[in-house]
Amino acid sequence: MKKIIYILPAFFICWNMEAQDALKKWTLEECINHAITHNIDLRQQEQQRALSEVELNTSKNSWLPDLNASIGQNFDFGRSPSKDGTIVDQNSSNSSAYLSLSMPIFDGFKITNDIAAKKLDLLAATETLKKAKEDLSVGVASYFLQVLYTKEMENIAKLQVDFTGRQVARTEELVKAGRVPLSNLYDIKAQLAKDEASLVEAQNNADLALLDLAQSLELERESTQFDVEAPTIEDAIDKYISSIVPPTNVYDNAVVVKPQIKAQEYQLESSRKSLKISQAGYFPKLNLNASYSNGYYHYSGENITNIAFKDQLKQNERKTIGFSLSIPIFNRFQVRNSVRSARINILNRELALENSKKVLYKEIQQAYYNATASQEKYIASTKAVDAGKEAFSYAEEKYKTGKSSVYEFNEAKTKYAQSLAEQAQAKYNFIFRAKILDFYNGNPITL
Repeated sequence: MKKIIYILPAFFICWNMEAQDALKKWTLEECINHAITHNIDLRQQEQQRALSEVELNTSKNSWLPDLNASIGQNFDFGRSPSKDGTIVDQNSSNSSAYLSLSMPIFDGFKITNDIAAKKLDLLAATETLKKAKEDLSVGVASYFLQVLYTKEMENIAKLQVDFTGRQVARTEELVKAGRVPLSNLYDIKAQLAKDEASLVEAQNNADLALLDLAQSLELERESTQFDVEAPTIEDAIDKYISSIVPPTNVYDNAVVVKPQIKAQEYQLESSRKSLKISQAGYFPKLNLNASYSNGYYHYSGENITNIAFKDQLKQNERKTIGFSLSIPIFNRFQVRNSVRSARINILNRELALENSKKVLYKEIQQAYYNATASQEKYIASTKAVDAGKEAFSYAEEKYKTGKSSVYEFNEAKTKYAQSLAEQAQAKYNFIFRAKILDFYNGNPITL
């Protein structure tokens, strides 16, 4: 019994914590941050950037010397070489050790330019990763706004059911009072059934939108445990009108800050360094070389006296230091063609950069005109909502007094619902387009 007394409070505490976690509502910023942390494609992009870091480290280490060691053991029977190189009729064994060092001193600035190119490649990979994060943020924002839109459509469907439900009750009173025929009641109940079916469809659409958003976030939990925090938007025009900036102004900022442009610029500079790397093949190369070797010889046979091991190590050791100069004379035009390929690659990179800038400006133009068009549509839909509301209120009052038919009431109600739906669609479309312009301006996507 004492155990139960201690366990029950803990159970209720855990249950309450789980319930709170299940009811937690996510903001857009939380959704974006979670997606950036857990998205698999993005994590693969991060690994690509990590590979660029490794390649840069490898290039920097090219200045370090190569140090190699080898150890050998040979056995000769019958005739064998002596330490002075002559062949003798004796069995022998030979132990040898060799240590060599090679270090570049001058290589036509190949290593220097390769390090610079790898640094630029790393910067390009970093910008590519930023671009992937931005694209993911836009995708998540699109899913998030779709959830808000479907939820608003669900609320409109609930409103429709509420309107029709009230009129069913009112029609029953009118039928009892003998003011309207019984057929009116059947008609209004049939409309209520249609509205309820529309509500179920709207709820299903909202659930599917939540599922799409949850999957884009790589959430492991079921979508029933996931919901979003709807921001307070009293007037979308007033709140987001500052984002509607002319395309030229947006482009002037975007061409400087957008990662896809910066990545192309870094890749162009890297290709120019690659040209210098290829041109290094025309230059001679100077290396520093050093080595140390030693050995021990042991002969078998009669009247053979072997020198002691430590004395041989003193006698047989050899130390060498020197320089080697490699001068290219003819290499089957490999260097020449490598230089040609590098120049062509530079031209391609320049064209790719120019094309990226043109594509960016076109995207900004389209985003601007889409935003202004959705703004005008939102303004017009708001006026249509006001007019539809007044028309519906008038039709509702006439129906209450039995002065209009069910069809007139339903027609006014349907038009009002359509205007609300068009307004919701125009509102979230305008918000998304405004956020796209913010995105091109280098601003984070927030609501």
